[in-house]
Amino acid sequence: MAFHKAFGRFAQSTRGARCCKRGDLSQAKAARLGAAGGVSVSAMSVLPRINAVETADRNRRAIAWWLFGVAMLVFIMVVVGGLTRLTESGLSITEWKPVTGAIPPMSEEHWQEEFDLYRQIPQYQLINKGMSLDEFKTIYWWEWGHRFLGRLIGVAFLVPFLWFAVTRRVERSMVPRLIFLFVLGGMQGVLGWWMVMSGLVDRTEVSQYRLAAHLGLATIIFGALIWTALDMWHGKSTRFLSGLSKAALALIALIFLQTILGAFVAGIRAGLIYNTWPLMAGAFIPDGLLAMKPVWHNFFESHLTVQFQHRMMAYLLLAVTAWHAYRARKTEAAGTANLLFAAVVAQAALGIWTLLWVVPIPLGAAHQGGAMIVFGIAVWHAHRLAK
Repeated sequence: MAFHKAFGRFAQSTRGARCCKRGDLSQAKAARLGAAGGVSVSAMSVLPRINAVETADRNRRAIAWWLFGVAMLVFIMVVVGGLTRLTESGLSITEWKPVTGAIPPMSEEHWQEEFDLYRQIPQYQLINKGMSLDEFKTIYWWEWGHRFLGRLIGVAFLVPFLWFAVTRRVERSMVPRLIFLFVLGGMQGVLGWWMVMSGLVDRTEVSQYRLAAHLGLATIIFGALIWTALDMWHGKSTRFLSGLSKAALALIALIFLQTILGAFVAGIRAGLIYNTWPLMAGAFIPDGLLAMKPVWHNFFESHLTVQFQHRMMAYLLLAVTAWHAYRARKTEAAGTANLLFAAVVAQAALGIWTLLWVVPIPLGAAHQGGAMIVFGIAVWHAHRLAK
């Protein structure tokens, strides 16, 4: 019996030793495999965190692509809005129906009802009197398409946002900003109808003030979408510390101001007169710039002054962007600085061409689209300079 007990203890100790040896060998093997793969045993514990970071990066890139896509839709809508204005189609739909308005007239009876509503406003009575139903359908489709794009943008923003939020792919800190962007989009729809209302009574076109506000908010939304998408793409928050980065922000403000001045040119159709360049009414600085009283009316209602200030701002932008590109030549943002200057040159040339040809519809729409492209490049450039 003593022998059996002693043998049992010996066998148990031997099995324990073998188990310990196998454990040591397994640990050693894991260490060798980790070393062969360039990863230590201690580093292997970090792998889950690395995978989490990679997943977060993929989510940010997906959100960035989504926001870039929405920004592209906003760009298309601005161009279609320009075409709607140039074809004088913006007042063809005289009611605002955010939901049911998505469905166009489906029968001749419904078309006639819409036409009868249009025939009650001053634009028809003073400009388009005698227009046929088929002619009315043409301008109706332009305005309907513009409004449909607005609804499409709302859906293209809201549905993916809800999906990203529910699946927790969007960072909690970004949610308020994305909600704010959606609210801005809703405000743009309300502002658009407010603009249309100004042309339904006592006017044959919309107010240039409301047109400028409508285009201005669209430009802000476009830039905010691009900026937010770039933040998500690079996974960084931005600060403006250097003088050059602050100058890039100032360029965004100047380009935005030029866009608003262009809206006033379009709103009062100032581009249809003084169709010469570089002289205007026979002079570089024409007489009568402040002829209207009170004086401030000249900057928003005088064909001469409104077009003159748009020209002068173009010259200022050319000079400032050229100087900025020179200052940025040795920075990592030299490429976008040069691209911005080239875009401003192209937009100025397109503006001159549009003016000399008395604003044909294709050139007018291209010039409005060009303004958005210049603004988008300015936003991209400023973001590159941010730290």
